[in-house]
Amino acid sequence: MPKFVYDFTEGNRDLKDLLGGKGANLAEMTNLGLPVPPGFTITTEACRHYLAQGDIPDGLDDEVTRHLKALEHAMGRKLGDPADPLLVSVRSGAKFSMPGMMDTVLNIGLSDESVDGLAKQSGNERFAWDAYRRLIQMFGKTVLGIDGEHFEHAIDAAKKAKGATTDTQLDAEDLKVLTQAYKDLVVEHADREFPQDPREQMDLAVLAVFNSWNSDRAVLYRRQERIPTDLGTAVSVVSMVFGNLGDDSGTGVAFTRDPGTGAQGVYGDYLQNAQGEDVVAGIRNTVPLQDLEGVDKTSYDQLMDIMATLENHYRDLCDIEFTIERGKLWMLQTRVGKRTAAAAFRIATQLVNQGMIDLDEALTRVTGEELARLMFPRFDTSAGEITLITKAISASPGAAVGKAVFDSRTAVAQAAAGEKVILVRRETNPDDLHGMIAAEGVLTSRGGKTSHAAVVARGMGKTCICGADELEVDTAGKQFTAANGLTVSEGDVISIDGTSGAVYLGEVPVIASNVVQYFEGELAPDADELVAAVHTIMAHADAARRLGVRANADNGPDCARARRFGAAGVGLVRTEHMFLGERRQLVEDLILAAEDPPARQAALDALEPLQRGDFVEILEAMDGLPVTIRLIDPPLHEFLPDYTELSVKIALAGDEAEEKDLRLLEAVRRLHEQNPMLGLRGVRLGLVIPGLFDMQVRAIAEAAADRVHAGGSPHPEIMIPLVATVQELEITREAAEKVLAEVKAETGSDLDVLIGTMIEVPRAAVTAGDIARSADFFSFGTNDLTQMTWAFSRDDVEGAFFSPYIAKGIFGVSPFETLDVAGVGRLINIAAAEGRATKPGLKLGICGEHGGDPASVWFFHDAGLDYVSCSPFRVPIARLEAGRAAVSTTDSDTR
Repeated sequence: MPKFVYDFTEGNRDLKDLLGGKGANLAEMTNLGLPVPPGFTITTEACRHYLAQGDIPDGLDDEVTRHLKALEHAMGRKLGDPADPLLVSVRSGAKFSMPGMMDTVLNIGLSDESVDGLAKQSGNERFAWDAYRRLIQMFGKTVLGIDGEHFEHAIDAAKKAKGATTDTQLDAEDLKVLTQAYKDLVVEHADREFPQDPREQMDLAVLAVFNSWNSDRAVLYRRQERIPTDLGTAVSVVSMVFGNLGDDSGTGVAFTRDPGTGAQGVYGDYLQNAQGEDVVAGIRNTVPLQDLEGVDKTSYDQLMDIMATLENHYRDLCDIEFTIERGKLWMLQTRVGKRTAAAAFRIATQLVNQGMIDLDEALTRVTGEELARLMFPRFDTSAGEITLITKAISASPGAAVGKAVFDSRTAVAQAAAGEKVILVRRETNPDDLHGMIAAEGVLTSRGGKTSHAAVVARGMGKTCICGADELEVDTAGKQFTAANGLTVSEGDVISIDGTSGAVYLGEVPVIASNVVQYFEGELAPDADELVAAVHTIMAHADAARRLGVRANADNGPDCARARRFGAAGVGLVRTEHMFLGERRQLVEDLILAAEDPPARQAALDALEPLQRGDFVEILEAMDGLPVTIRLIDPPLHEFLPDYTELSVKIALAGDEAEEKDLRLLEAVRRLHEQNPMLGLRGVRLGLVIPGLFDMQVRAIAEAAADRVHAGGSPHPEIMIPLVATVQELEITREAAEKVLAEVKAETGSDLDVLIGTMIEVPRAAVTAGDIARSADFFSFGTNDLTQMTWAFSRDDVEGAFFSPYIAKGIFGVSPFETLDVAGVGRLINIAAAEGRATKPGLKLGICGEHGGDPASVWFFHDAGLDYVSCSPFRVPIARLEAGRAAVSTTDSDTR
């Protein structure tokens, strides 16, 4: 039979798939000889069986019983024994850290009988009843599904009756009364008594962990973070140690480096006389970890040694949970810690400088998404008069502006309506996950850098400020009040600076980040520690990558910026963008002259010098680098007036309607298509409108000749769009080569111009072997290839059915955001293989916006393409991911 339960002494950190991150790391710390409370882990395989079959696998009960007896023997106590109870915690733990999973349930094993035994053995009656009320509260909420607010109201009422401000001011008698109130809530809302059998408590908690894998918030988080749905979760059962036995006890969370900035030092939070969930939930404001040295120097020094051991062992920032029980330090968890984008880059280069990792490893420790966050703007607090509301703990950096909202449901609704919102809470809990995802940023009045809000926000790259205790947050009244009496109500705009911890009233203007200024050449590579870290890693990515990176740019300034950002050329110039604005009139003239060759040529002659000027500007900005210019692609109706508006105009004018408007209306009717994406566009335009493509090719060739005469080194490439058959390309290529030869003869310039095609029609992909005979290169237009493969238009469907498709799991992510590898990716692989079989030296690129998507870049690397092309702003992201793909395995952990 398969093994479903592992003692902590049997596992290790390489078994994350089987034991989850939490179980694997508890085992690893045990193997290192660190003080870990004994326990065992039920595997993800057991969870997957339960979710698939609806029942636990055969033999699991017996295995759990055997491991529980071994644990009881090791601890010298039995689970829930009335005289001297062994208590355990039940903790969820998937392969990836998932804030959407079930909360930990502490103190399992307590009952009406054993609470007295715990009081006698501990010599602390208050502690025993505090532990019991916590069990009922956690169990009621996480296992029985009772709204946690009911328990919060009960404890608030108990504190109010006592005149207390904190939980610790409630004595044993108060807690006895509160415990009975909690038990009554269980009966009222769960329609059953709180279970008194310790094994039943444990078994129900284990099943609740399994079930939480498919809870709404877990599913939401997996979609957000693109975590596979079939991993399942492990369950760790850990013997309890207690941080709430008095002031010589406590609990805390520590980081071996600052997860917000990456700075080395002592970072974390500590709470005396508390259990672990008090710190993570942010219910009580913590003290800095450094304060532990003055409270318990022995434990502090031991913790510092353990932190050094773990960081050296994992060779990374470690996130640690610990408890001190009457002066004895216990390690409850460690993992490679979540961090902000800035911290990721700084820590990666610090570890290189310290000789702990090499540059290849450092490159795998950062991502394109993190680099994108570093390129977001920051607040310009020097611009005008700004109202500072408060300053608190900078939990996750960034600049976020939005309307204040005070509950997650409102955040989701307003974000769906297009509003930018800031979620304001006293503290967040896992039920707030959907609101945190929808919000631009999060502000809490409680908690520290290790609170739920801080940890989840950092993981998602959301701006977050915690511990703003000067603010009186009234979630029911949907407002907060500052220390100076200023009141901010729901809908008022606030700005939060997650880097400094400042909260401002109204919208604060933003300026470019230091990282963008570095890419622009305005800051030196050693301008500051973050810029230096980015420079080091980007330089190594460029040295390591095989994949070239170009930009999609339609004018000189965009090309110049792309070059500063590291683009090695232009992969897409959209010439139709040159026909907008005042030039639209010339296109109208061309369309109206369809049956009048002299007038049509006159319109083309008027357009040609304008196009030539545009190309000169672009080729100058990209001198010495390849520039792929796509001939006009969209349907001509896009350059004409709207059919309805023009009809109304003519109807209102009656007999006085202008002749040109009447001709325009006839042209609009003639060119109108039900689905323009599938109609008269791309190469078809060049074949049916004489002289159109010839004009564009001449403009390109003459622009290149001008640059040659000016001493430049132009490398234009002509791309024929929407080709579906080799005959279309052959005819168009022959005409283009004739024009190129004419310009070469006229100017005396030695022009070397490649001619290729855009693969954006499925037929072109599956007949690429034939098409390659007449192509010098292929550039995959993945935007249109995705639309045609899926048979839907992005503009029509993203607002129509994408949301329910993602919610139902049909899409893990929009196929326009990340490439559909199974469908569109297969077409690309077919076209690449067949094209190069016909022409081994065929150059292959991609010019859809997928070229700047980190996950898609890895696919293009694996597919053997020569380059990707994307918007100028995303060029650094593509450079970084191309480097990561070159030095990494295909393990999704590194992505």
